[in-house]
Parts: sequence; structure tokens; C-alpha cells
Amino acid sequence: MIKLIAGPKGTGKTAKLVDDINAVAASDSNVVCLERGNRLDQLLKPTVRLVNMKEYPIEGFDQVLAFICGICSKDYDLTHIYVDAICKVANESDTAALASFLTKLDAFLNDTPVVATILYSGDIDTLPEEVRKFA
Repeated sequence: MIKLIAGPKGTGKTAKLVDDINAVAASDSNVVCLERGNRLDQLLKPTVRLVNMKEYPIEGFDQVLAFICGICSKDYDLTHIYVDAICKVANESDTAALASFLTKLDAFLNDTPVVATILYSGDIDTLPEEVRKFA
């Protein structure tokens, strides 16, 4: 299952994400959060595995998908994946590629108990229908 949190910059998406992550982490869930940089480092519970994507040679939505699949294959008990600012993490902003990524990720997650929550900075009305269905 995928949940997309979308909206223009400054609308409280990250605060909502942090609250959701910390609530889930408090319930003995296995949580991974992907971000580019370390801005969430001090905001998340220590049980959350925070991955700074700057440390990996990842370019594009397809490589992010492969990275997430790798995380899922290693952690059989993973329950939640959070991605802060998907376009920054993927270093790509093509909305058609984002739609393809979300469709492929959703198909992969259908066979797992993992819930993915993804943040997108931008107007949701400008996104293709394939993306908006996850919001």
C-alpha cells in the first residue's frame, strides 16, 4: 500500500510525516525513512532507521525502487517505509516517471505487509491521475 502526501512547499507535509513516523515507531514497528540529507535526524525516534540517500549513488526513480526492494529483501519484518521529498531522493522530477515508479512500487508492495508513505512537494492538481490516486 502506498500513501502519497502532496502539497506545495511550506504546507506542513514534513511535520505530518514526522508525527506519523514517530507514532508508528512507538508501536514496535520496523520503520525505515529515506531522505536526502540529515534534516530529520533529531526529530525521529532512535528506533527509526534513517537513510541518507546522499551516501548512495542513486539517480532516478527506478534506482530508488531497486533500493527499496533491496531494503525489503533484507528486512523480512519491515512494516513501514517513508520517503521524504521523493523528487530530491530520486534526483528526478519527471511526473510521468514518478507515476511509473509509484505503479511499480505499489505492485511490489501488494505481496508484502509494508506500507510506504511518500512526500511530494508540488501542486497535486498538476500531477497525472496515476499519481493522484495514491493521495
